[in-house]
Amino acid sequence: MLVLVTGATSGIGKSTAEIFAKNSHDLIITGRREERLQEIKKQFESDHKIKVTILCFDIRNLKEVENAISKLSAENKKIDILVNNAGLAAGLGPIQSGEIDHWERMIDTNIKGLLYMSRAVSNLMIENKKGHIINIGSVAGKEVYANGNVYCATKHAVDALNKGMRIDLLPHNIKVTAVNPGMVETEFSIVRFDGDEDKAKKVYMGLQPLTPEDIAETIFWVANRPAHVNINDILIMPTVQATATNVIRK
Repeated sequence: MLVLVTGATSGIGKSTAEIFAKNSHDLIITGRREERLQEIKKQFESDHKIKVTILCFDIRNLKEVENAISKLSAENKKIDILVNNAGLAAGLGPIQSGEIDHWERMIDTNIKGLLYMSRAVSNLMIENKKGHIINIGSVAGKEVYANGNVYCATKHAVDALNKGMRIDLLPHNIKVTAVNPGMVETEFSIVRFDGDEDKAKKVYMGLQPLTPEDIAETIFWVANRPAHVNINDILIMPTVQATATNVIRK
């Protein structure tokens, strides 16, 4: 299989790329940090004897997305799996004092970026008469929590888009799945708090969150169901978390 993973330079994206690499699948990995992409390419090709193609661009920019996908070789346009992983949370506060820049970054990345990639790659899959799109959502796409307003709205949009894609792509033999994690310890909270590592650490203090590898294993399992099986939607949480806000800490 040829697997395209967006936001592959860290966290869930990197772990997802790695589990497919370990299982001998060629990769296309995207991100904005070219140095990291090059490091991952070198490591995976050396360790796993696969082919890794890197695409360095900003998923929020439609022209950059279209340019990157259109310039893929004919062989690399035979994408079997698209993992729409790129996404972020920016800020945590009430709607009346939200920062516009935070809102726009989340909307442009979590919704528009996912749409741009899905449109470009789904058309290739339609030509190939098969494919699988796996959208990384969130528990925030299932419920709304205090001060999460716009982030929750973007992940609710992912939930709706996942359902819409499943319907629209049904006639084209294209599977569509949403994997919705609860608390996962990645760079997520560091980004949310604009680089404040102390604040980020407190999010996971006193509990055992999910790891990026946990989510990667789930994605890999979803991608390897028999041809007649589609997993529409998964909500995966750490044992100590029941909802977005119901968490047990030591």
